[in-house]
Amino acid sequence: MPYRTIPFVDGEYYHLFNRGLQKQIIFNDQRDYKRFIQAFFYYQIQNPKPKLSLYKQSKIFPMDTTKKIVDILCFCLMPNHFHLLVKQIKDGGISEFMRRFTHSYTKYHNLKHNHQGPVFQGMFKAVRVETDEQLIHLSRYIHLNPLVSFLVKNLDFYTWSSYHSFLNSNNIYPLAKEEILKFFAKPEDYKQFVMDQAEYGKTLEQIKHLIIDYE
Repeated sequence: MPYRTIPFVDGEYYHLFNRGLQKQIIFNDQRDYKRFIQAFFYYQIQNPKPKLSLYKQSKIFPMDTTKKIVDILCFCLMPNHFHLLVKQIKDGGISEFMRRFTHSYTKYHNLKHNHQGPVFQGMFKAVRVETDEQLIHLSRYIHLNPLVSFLVKNLDFYTWSSYHSFLNSNNIYPLAKEEILKFFAKPEDYKQFVMDQAEYGKTLEQIKHLIIDYE
């Protein structure tokens, strides 16, 4: 049985990612993307509440947004995989968060598509962020995914990531984006930081399948 070798420590940052079983598509339409996003923001909060499907129907249950078990800094959803950058707040928070929201999405996906069994490729992957420099570069890597994978020619037209939230003063999503934006004088500087590596990222994307077994 697989086990995790890196510990999850309160106050530390982690890159969490996984893909569809056998690299299959896990997001087929806008409804799937929206449901996945709803799930991970819903289950980042730990307080007595029903499963997400029941909450969506009634919305009468109180949600104490101060009782987070993780902070979500940024994210990107791709057709067959996802990336999250999070900080653990409560002991065991990441494990609980990932278990609950991926289970929720699996049940939704299987019901919608009349399918049984796992949706994701085994245990999710996790990499600990060790420096501030690694933190901001990782956020750039996550946000560049749709562009370097040639899903879009302009990141401004990709909906299923937190990139727009970083450039917008309005809180489109309840992100802890200030943990990254504090290193930049203004959002436009962050945009420039991301786009500075766009062409390099595209080149790497074209050759990486020749050198590593990646997503």
